[in-house]
Amino acid sequence: MQKIIKYAEDNKVRFIDELIELLKIPSISNDPDSKPEMQNCAEWLHNQMKTIGLENVKIYQTGGHPAVYGDWLNAGKDKPTILMYGHYDVQPIDPIELWNSPPFEPVIKDNIIYGRGTTDDKGQFYIHFKSIEAHLKNKGKLPVNIKVIIEGEEEIGSPSLPKFIKDNNELLKCDYILISDTSMYDNDLPSICYGLRGLAFMQIDVTGPNADLHSGSFGGAVENPINALANIISKLKDDKGKILIDGFYDDVLDLSPQERKEFLRLPFDEEKFKKSLDVEELFGEEGYTTIERKSARPTLDCNGIWGGYQGQGAKTVLPSVAGAKVSMRLVPNQEPPKIEELFIDYVNKIAPKTVKVNVTALHSGNGSITPIDTPAVKAAMVALKKGFNIDPVFIREGGSIPIVSTFKELLGADAILLGFGLQDENAHSPDEHFDLRNFIRGICSISYYLDELADLKKYK
Repeated sequence: MQKIIKYAEDNKVRFIDELIELLKIPSISNDPDSKPEMQNCAEWLHNQMKTIGLENVKIYQTGGHPAVYGDWLNAGKDKPTILMYGHYDVQPIDPIELWNSPPFEPVIKDNIIYGRGTTDDKGQFYIHFKSIEAHLKNKGKLPVNIKVIIEGEEEIGSPSLPKFIKDNNELLKCDYILISDTSMYDNDLPSICYGLRGLAFMQIDVTGPNADLHSGSFGGAVENPINALANIISKLKDDKGKILIDGFYDDVLDLSPQERKEFLRLPFDEEKFKKSLDVEELFGEEGYTTIERKSARPTLDCNGIWGGYQGQGAKTVLPSVAGAKVSMRLVPNQEPPKIEELFIDYVNKIAPKTVKVNVTALHSGNGSITPIDTPAVKAAMVALKKGFNIDPVFIREGGSIPIVSTFKELLGADAILLGFGLQDENAHSPDEHFDLRNFIRGICSISYYLDELADLKKYK
């Protein structure tokens, strides 16, 4: 392992140069004009997989953007098979005026690389590539069997991946799935994410009169859709943060005493947190800490609202329509279809009869929990400590990676979530960035992890 770690340190300049090449490709999955660049990115990854020594490398055309696969299966049947997953698609760059440097022209300042995709997820899955390379170049082999699948649709909900997994079940069959698409709790504090929230995303459309009306001539006689919508939204939660939808909490698993104890071990500074957000007070569900509320409890938030006149100055209009988008982050055991149905029924129940209300489910995903007492998780703790020289912590993350639960359902394998980004690195926002120290420490940690996975019996 010393040779492997030295190789990673000696080649870090080249590794970063390669990452910059990858980051320059504007692989925005939700932009139809970027389709050629999506194919270009897949071909770049195809070439890189072959270069680092993977076998059976192939670009698979899906119903949407292509997926890239490669493997190395020569470790023997007595060694575990690890499926490494990542995504090469990135979020849109808007608003472009808020970037301090062009999003697809990466720049490095103070050992931090700026650009779209740096932390989500190109910089993170590229850690896996370089750990594979370090092993193969120095040992000529890997300690475990490796399969790699990099998709191009994660940022739009991975619509093609479930079918791809079903159609290629044997190809992707594995013992564990390794994903680096989450965050560390803090810099210099490696983290194992054992839980992700699910998602139910809804749209409420409210229609009143058949046209916009003069608010002087018709105000007081006709219901205003914006007022009706505001009234509906106000009844979704109470003033203590509790969600009021009938049956919403029925399937929520309470946090165990051990989980709550682990959360209290995390070095969370509430005053610093408030200052970083420029808010005077925090808000959330009564009876839970801030960490618990933002990572392990269900939520409901209005993400967007529209209706009426939005321009400069005044226009005394009573609008015909109004709308809102609402997301609910769900905890494991809450099923999105059930929550969607409960939401629709509740909104229809509280909606006034003076307007027409239509509620639509836009997209969803299940949450996931990985048992923390499995051999693979225990091995990850050892590897992270070797990579960072400090004991790792267990965290749950408030975001969603719906494909994790799909992998569990279709492949029967748990996901090990070892992220090396940070929560404040602007994923999905302007000036997205990634600390290159964690990029290199990540390569060392994953290299150690592959070695630890080769002897899981000692962790049973």
